[in-house]
Amino acid sequence: MARVAPRKQEDESLKNRIDRMVDEEQQYYSLTKKVWDILAPFYNIGTAPISALRDQVVDFTNARGGSRILDVATGTGEQAFAFAKKGFDVTGIDLSEAMFKVAKKNNKYPNARFQVADATKLPFEDNAFDVSCVSFALHDMPSTIQEKVLKEMVRVTDPGGLVVVVDYALPKNKMGRFLVYRFVRLYEAKYYEKFIKSDLRALLEKSGIAIREERRVLLGAGILLKGTKADGSAVLRGGILQELPM
Repeated sequence: MARVAPRKQEDESLKNRIDRMVDEEQQYYSLTKKVWDILAPFYNIGTAPISALRDQVVDFTNARGGSRILDVATGTGEQAFAFAKKGFDVTGIDLSEAMFKVAKKNNKYPNARFQVADATKLPFEDNAFDVSCVSFALHDMPSTIQEKVLKEMVRVTDPGGLVVVVDYALPKNKMGRFLVYRFVRLYEAKYYEKFIKSDLRALLEKSGIAIREERRVLLGAGILLKGTKADGSAVLRGGILQELPM
């Protein structure tokens, strides 16, 4: 029986992994369009329980006045609106044309604008924003897409700026973890299960984000994280980012 050379086996294994990754990403893009084309008009009803968290995210970010904010996977624009009503210049992007239409229709702020864009290929120059935020979206993405999105957020964020991530977590007590996990699984997409079992802090650090602060919310069922580009060029002092001398 002919033996397959180890190098050839490794190459075939790598090819299979790449093929699976490509298939998963293609499925994600197809599913995203189909799902949000249907659910976009009703999205705000489903997310009403977390609506009060939007202002908390703005306060947690503690951005300087006049900051340029990018809201990634903005959906119907609720997080973008929370930043806009505090006077920040906000750009919201979303992959879904249906979500974009709802956000644009509901927008009453001259300092907020929206566009359809793929967060893995942001149509902005390097260092274009003071704050990049993604809120309750990473759990809806395959892990390969998550990493691409975070790296793009880092790229377009100024070295003295912030990257803010808001998403699901699990309470620290055993019963709370059990109840929250099973409840959220009832309505979230298939990527949630893998996301909630992953190490979010490690993902951010791998993507080039140095975590500066973490806060648990929603009785431990949610988490807020903020950080800076992991190049040591900025630090947080009193909640305000200041440049380090180079």
